[in-house]
Amino acid sequence: MSSKLKLDAKFEPCPPEAGDELFPNGIFEFNISRLVAFIHTHPERFPLELLELTDIPNYGDAALDEAAIGSADSSRPILLAEIAPGRYNVIDGHHRIAKARREGISTLTCHRLRCPEHVPFLTSATAYEKYVEYWNTKVDAAGPDSGVAPRLAR
Repeated sequence: MSSKLKLDAKFEPCPPEAGDELFPNGIFEFNISRLVAFIHTHPERFPLELLELTDIPNYGDAALDEAAIGSADSSRPILLAEIAPGRYNVIDGHHRIAKARREGISTLTCHRLRCPEHVPFLTSATAYEKYVEYWNTKVDAAGPDSGVAPRLAR
């Protein structure tokens, strides 16, 4: 069962520094560069998993930069963040996924970030407050005995 988040009055956003890669999703913006660095310094907390590409929704590549797809390193793990109890979204690796599909690769490695592991990497206090509110509504909707199995959001 997933737990509700409690607002931390001492929350410190993870603001971007020059050159940082960010993942914006509406008001929720994550500092991917700092998140990846954290994962590398704590590999025991984020074991590599093998992920079938057929489990990742294919929304098309139209919005992706062709040069970035071509230069993507499919050996780098993608990042999945829990955005609702048991539901995960890709927050880093869209170009790698597109390249893998084009090359007929059927699996990629990933790091799965359960909530609240990715929360400290939100880039603003407003995003943090809204994320806590958003997450808690998803926990309420799931109910106390939801027994939700992990899956990718569709």
